[in-house]
Amino acid sequence: MTTLSKKKKHEGLITGPSFFWLLIFFIIPTLIVFAIAFKPATPFGGIGEGWTLGTLFDLRNPNYPAIIWRTVWLSLVSTVVCLLLAVPCGYCIARAPKRLRDVLLLLVIVPFWTNFLIRIFAWKVLLHPEGMLKQALVFLHLCSPDATLLYNPFTVLLVIIYTYLPFAILPVYAAAEKFDYSLIEAARDLGASQFRAFTRIFLPGISRGVWTALLMVFIPALGSYVIPDIVGGPGSEMIGNKIAQRTFVDRNLPHASALSALLTLAVMVPLMITLVNHYRQPVVQRKGKGAAQ
Repeated sequence: MTTLSKKKKHEGLITGPSFFWLLIFFIIPTLIVFAIAFKPATPFGGIGEGWTLGTLFDLRNPNYPAIIWRTVWLSLVSTVVCLLLAVPCGYCIARAPKRLRDVLLLLVIVPFWTNFLIRIFAWKVLLHPEGMLKQALVFLHLCSPDATLLYNPFTVLLVIIYTYLPFAILPVYAAAEKFDYSLIEAARDLGASQFRAFTRIFLPGISRGVWTALLMVFIPALGSYVIPDIVGGPGSEMIGNKIAQRTFVDRNLPHASALSALLTLAVMVPLMITLVNHYRQPVVQRKGKGAAQ
C-alpha cells in the first residue's frame, strides 16, 4: 500500500463518523421535510397520501410577505451590528495581555452559564412598563410615561443582538489570535494609516473568522421564534413563529414543512457564499501580505 493510499484511508476513517452523523441527523431529516412539503394535510393533523403542489400555493398568504421581510431585515441588521461590535472586541481581546485576555473571554462566555429562556425573560422583566429601566428613562425625560419598551420589532432586534453577540465575538477572536500583527506594523511603516492598515490588512487576514461569525449569527437569527414570542408580541412575528404555529397550534405539518424548506433555502445562500470565500481565502491572504510589503 502506497503512502498516498494510506493517507486517504486515514482521512476516510477520520471523516467517516462525521459524514455518517451529518447523513443521519441532517441530510435525511432535511430531505424528509422537503418531501412532506409536497404532501397534503389531513383534517386530524396528519400527513395525507399522494403528492400535491397545493401546500406551496398556500404560501401565498397575504401576511407572509410582511413576516418574511421582518425576518430578513431583523436577521440582517442584527448580524451587521454583531459583526461591527465583534471585530473590535475580538481585536482588543487578542491584543490584550494574557491575564486580562482570560478575564475578557470569561466575560464573553458568562451569559452561556444561564439558561437561554431565563435570559430572555430577564430582558422582559427589565423592559417591563413598570421596570427599573423604564422608570429611569421616564425620570430622565428620555421617554414618555405611556411609551412601551416591549412588544415591538426593535425590542426583538435588541435581544437578538444581545443573545448572539458572543457567537460572533468568539470566532473573530479565534482568528485574530492567530493573526500576524507584524503585517500591520509593516503597513504603518510604509505610510498606511491605522484605519487603512486595519481594513486592508487585518480584516482580510481574519476573513474566515468574520464569515464564521456571520453564519453563527445570521442562521439562528433567521430561525428565531422564542425571542419574538416572548418580547415581540403578535406584531413582531418571524418565520420561526409561523412554523411553530403551523406545527403545534394548527397541526398542519405540510404547511410547516413548506415554510421550513423555504427557510432552509434562505440559509443555504450564505453557506454557499462562505464556501466560495473559503476557496478564495489563500488568494485574499496573499493580497493582504503583498499590500503590507
